[in-house]
Amino acid sequence: MNPLLETANVFRTFQIGTGFLKPKRPLHAVNGVSLRLTKGEVLGLVGESGCGKSTLARMLLGLLPPSSGDILIGGESITALDRRATARRVQPIFQDPYSSLNPRKSIGEIIQLPLKVHRVGDPSAWPGKVREMMDMVGLPSRYVGNFPSQLSGGQRQRVAIARALIMRPEVVICDEPTSALDVSVQSQILNLLLDLQRELGLTYLLISHNLAVVEHMAHRVAVMYLGRIVEEAETDQLFRDPQHPYTRALLASVLTPEPGLGVPDAHLGATFPNPIDPPPGCTFHPRCPQAMPACRTIAPKPLATATGHVECHLYDTELRRAS
Repeated sequence: MNPLLETANVFRTFQIGTGFLKPKRPLHAVNGVSLRLTKGEVLGLVGESGCGKSTLARMLLGLLPPSSGDILIGGESITALDRRATARRVQPIFQDPYSSLNPRKSIGEIIQLPLKVHRVGDPSAWPGKVREMMDMVGLPSRYVGNFPSQLSGGQRQRVAIARALIMRPEVVICDEPTSALDVSVQSQILNLLLDLQRELGLTYLLISHNLAVVEHMAHRVAVMYLGRIVEEAETDQLFRDPQHPYTRALLASVLTPEPGLGVPDAHLGATFPNPIDPPPGCTFHPRCPQAMPACRTIAPKPLATATGHVECHLYDTELRRAS
């Protein structure tokens, strides 16, 4: 099946100031990422803060151009599309419903705004479309004249979902869609997203720190570390048999409800590598309990697995034979 959204060796580099009168240095926030999303799929993207997940999301939304590489939507380069054409096909659901909604606009105006900006259909039909979408996300139509400050956090996120879906986009970028909500509300929003995905045939890129959320929703998972996808696999395979030591560490860090176990220790140390001055070779080697001499000098290459790929010298038989 042809991918609906694809990134081909995408890089994004920022020039960062390092001090007074010192020259700027490059920070490779996204460092050669290749991903494929097919129609109706949910791809989970996980990794520590600062690994490049949100930068990649901004590029997929057309808000930030890649430094090199290409992003394809339905086989068409995103550079050939203007901002509005990209927004009609790819929409975001942001992390914080408190800051992503205009407090001076009513709920009806917020949900209707994409139709107005993109001049979709007859303006006389817009109120009906707004009420239809509100019903779809579980918001009573009586809230159409209310303002965001009059709604709960979960209701605001439903408004954000309705706004994102009212133009029926092909791809939805969900950037931590429940992390700002109460635990009691999170499952409701996640189940709503799954219901809408099945009902409308949506394709999701789900960015989350919560591995339980990813396991519940995603068909495939990509693990990101310092701008690279170090492992990608089908969800069941990755959670049952993680290959990369970093993936194992992430899974080991998940809190469990079992009494007496305490806070888990992923054994990654307290510090994250400096992305402006990343380690040579495999960038994970200073934190890896299984690092080999080659890891300090040679960058690993993507190696095919049963359901995806992994970037790790542990599985490079040619390198291990040579050493």
